[in-house]
Amino acid sequence: MEAKTIEEGGSEEEVIMSPWKLAWRRLKKNKLAMFGLYVLAFMVLISVVGPLLSPYTMEQMDLSNIQSPPSLTHPLGTDEVGRDEMTRLFYAGRISLSVGLFAVVISTVIGSALGGIAGYYGGFVDSLIMRIVDIFMSFPFLPLLITIAAVMSDWKVPPQYRMFVVMILIGVLSWPGLTRIVRGQILSLREQEFMQAAEALGIRDKSKIFRHLLPNTYASIIVSATLGLGSAILTESSLSFLGLGVTPPTPSWGQMVQVARDLYTLQMQPWLWVPPGICIFLTVMAINLFGDGLRDALDPRLNR
Repeated sequence: MEAKTIEEGGSEEEVIMSPWKLAWRRLKKNKLAMFGLYVLAFMVLISVVGPLLSPYTMEQMDLSNIQSPPSLTHPLGTDEVGRDEMTRLFYAGRISLSVGLFAVVISTVIGSALGGIAGYYGGFVDSLIMRIVDIFMSFPFLPLLITIAAVMSDWKVPPQYRMFVVMILIGVLSWPGLTRIVRGQILSLREQEFMQAAEALGIRDKSKIFRHLLPNTYASIIVSATLGLGSAILTESSLSFLGLGVTPPTPSWGQMVQVARDLYTLQMQPWLWVPPGICIFLTVMAINLFGDGLRDALDPRLNR
């Protein structure tokens, strides 16, 4: 908390600002972070609203305009079966952002819960969880994802379910880093005076961890989740580009870039792969800029 004195009508009034208000005030001063926030909000907006404004559907074909360049009828051209590229770009944004968001939610829940438990109990429980973390961190992340995705292809998992499997895989394999961060903070927080008071009051361990300790690590959790969102989107795009993530007819930005796998399409049909590539770049860049700014804004050691 911080007290700020303001003058009103010749008298002074003291305003108490919460840590979140202070963080927001610091964040607003960071122009790059705010630029990233605006770009991210714009990408989310066009992904949500864009399909509602388009005169076409995701799978509607125009057989008279197959692989046609951008025109007034199709502003971003059409693909190999005459589907409107702009409409599919909007729908692909929904898929890529959803996969990234839900993967981050899964990894954040697992990582923060295990980190809180390890940091609070210590001893054998801490050693066991940390060894599990070491095992997960020793796996080659992308090759393992590619292997599992290839197995899904062999098992002929329906395309409409591949998206959910991909987000679960990314989330389940991405929690170890956050677990270490939360554990380190809990080890320090559990020795504070408020935890001694909680111990004296006889509060249950579950309440101590999830109602008193973890809320004090929210700043680190939020920053980690924000930066992890960009990584999850890139991972999904990489898998879809390799044909192992989201599969047709469901579009994603990575899967749309996949069409540029031959020299003719790469040179003569840029409207098929450049727009989704730009969307991936802008979204991940915006998330990283905003995440860096958020990390600085939530750092209590900064007095800006």
